[in-house]
Amino acid sequence: MKTDFLVEIATEELPPKALSKLMYAFSDGIKTQLTAAALSFGAVEPFATPRRLAVRVRDLQLQQEDRVQERQGPPKSQAFDKDGNPSKALEGFARTNGITVADLIEIDTPKGVWMAVKQVIKGGHTRDLLPAMVEKALADLPIPKRMRWGAGTAEFVRPVKHISLLLGADMLPCTILGVQSAQVSVGHRVHHPNLVLLKDPASYEDTLRSAFVVASFDERMKTVVSLVDTAAKNAGVIAEIDPDLVEEVAALVEWPSAVTCHFEEDFLQVPQECLISTMKANQKYFHTVDANGKLTPVFIVITNIDSTDVAQIRSGNEKVVRPRLSDARFFWQQDLKHPMESWLHNLKTVVFQKDLGSVFDKVERMQTLTAAIARAIGSSPELAERAARLSKCDLMSNMVGEFPELQGIMGRYYALQAGEDTDVAYAVEQHYWPKFAGDAIPDGSVAQAVSLADKLDTLTGIFAAGMIPTGDKDPFALRRAALGIMRICVEAKLTVDLDMWVQTSLAQHQHKNNDALVQQILDFLFTRFKGYATDAGFKPEWFEAVRASGVTKPLDFWHRLQAVSTFVSMPEATSLAAANKRIGNILKKSEGENTYSVDTNLLAEAAEKTFWLKLCEVEVEAQAFYAQGNYAGVLQTLALLREPADAFFTDVMVNVEDTALKNNRLAILSTANQLFSLVADIGQL
Repeated sequence: MKTDFLVEIATEELPPKALSKLMYAFSDGIKTQLTAAALSFGAVEPFATPRRLAVRVRDLQLQQEDRVQERQGPPKSQAFDKDGNPSKALEGFARTNGITVADLIEIDTPKGVWMAVKQVIKGGHTRDLLPAMVEKALADLPIPKRMRWGAGTAEFVRPVKHISLLLGADMLPCTILGVQSAQVSVGHRVHHPNLVLLKDPASYEDTLRSAFVVASFDERMKTVVSLVDTAAKNAGVIAEIDPDLVEEVAALVEWPSAVTCHFEEDFLQVPQECLISTMKANQKYFHTVDANGKLTPVFIVITNIDSTDVAQIRSGNEKVVRPRLSDARFFWQQDLKHPMESWLHNLKTVVFQKDLGSVFDKVERMQTLTAAIARAIGSSPELAERAARLSKCDLMSNMVGEFPELQGIMGRYYALQAGEDTDVAYAVEQHYWPKFAGDAIPDGSVAQAVSLADKLDTLTGIFAAGMIPTGDKDPFALRRAALGIMRICVEAKLTVDLDMWVQTSLAQHQHKNNDALVQQILDFLFTRFKGYATDAGFKPEWFEAVRASGVTKPLDFWHRLQAVSTFVSMPEATSLAAANKRIGNILKKSEGENTYSVDTNLLAEAAEKTFWLKLCEVEVEAQAFYAQGNYAGVLQTLALLREPADAFFTDVMVNVEDTALKNNRLAILSTANQLFSLVADIGQL
């Protein structure tokens, strides 16, 4: 027998930014508990509104299956004395399991014969198991700080008002978090302030909808997007819909409704990012733009009520947003009274990291490193150094102090207002790019130089200070910085040797370079690079094959990966990979036994003569391709060695008693190994 199950926890207003995380964690927790109890079930559906968390389980098995449990006791050799009487250990084992010694059985194991008990454990009723499962799922929720309420000792993220557990149409009586279960829920605070009777799990959404509550979090998000989009189209503008804002707004309302509002056009003299930030961060409003992407004075408000007086709602929100926009205009006007560079020395008061000095110290390091990188990638060292000097100045502005998410963006505005070169201004903004996975990389060489210098300085400095990221902890976002470095090098097609620049950056910290630290940083960079390459469709073993070549130029590494991806589809690839692996194993066992110099006078077998001649021929052609950076050409040329290599291993014995002959053949293999490893260690493919 199967039926649906519903659990709902009705609370005071839950934290909106954590609501979806709590919803999915609760759902996963219920699923984990049911699986552990060996109960079969269908779809598990999570629900959440500002005042509830709920999970519905479809087709839940009503009783556990009976199961046979076998428990192992003492070995037979120790279970009886020489007269065949049971030992105290055996009697105790039988007593613990509620049976007599005569009921015990013998089982054969790899370690001999042991005494055991086999019992049938009757399956429990699901209705009896569910309350404890719900309690465990709630206890495991990711709640950083729990609170108490009233005189009870229960703790949860917010005070709990009602708890409902329905198995089919039956309410399961229990007490959870200090609240006695009941077959009720709460409706909309305004439209339906009375309690709602829950009939059964299947009608849960319809029951709440009749009480002006949209129970599905996903449905509310889709509704919010639809309402905002429709309102904007009706106003003749385009809504820029931020998914994060949609999620937060959906966590604040139970019955969404849209109202179109306006602010005074005079505010549009302020950089639009400032106005957008204050509307989104402070008021949770959706802004709109025209066909050219320019901000309009129209904004959309999502309310939690179907008002009969929309004009009053509109007027109230327009009144609320006005002082917010006025503050943004004030910050902008005050900031423009000071030259941008005047903020530079104030950065001395801002600690970057206690072992690495202030942000001003970081800027000075960045200037030197940026100029050197710009010179190496063919950019302007002067413009790049200037951009690095101004890169962090906006951190001291009023606007960024109020809206930290605008750092860099405001720097661009202030730099343009100050008459700085356009490349410098945009580098000030873009040196933070990419900010997240899939974000754009800096689109100019000046910005790319500053971005690389900023990220390298942070990465090497933190590693030198011994604060290497572990687990989920990465306070300086080093993983993001590492991936950003690799993406810029590859996507901007920059020939950058990370080994050299890591050492150069470490020197900026007055840190004495040591090979172990440099290698540790490079390994960290290439670990992030591996994830990037895998996401792009390259197999991990291909990446490791190229990594074995020791190349530390990301762009060059990428070209090798592309060549390997082509090579593995060739019919000769498998045979050559196996041959190179075999060669590597032979050379490893014979390390130090040969001179790596081939004496053609010692070529005795026809197969080794043919292999050596083909090696020499292919090496000339492969080295020519290699010098051009044509790695695909190198690997395609190696395909010519398939037949002579196969013949060599078929007809030639390497480890012969004649030392000179043996060393000569090892030298042939050493030459082949070096050739096979020009682009990648194809033995790993």
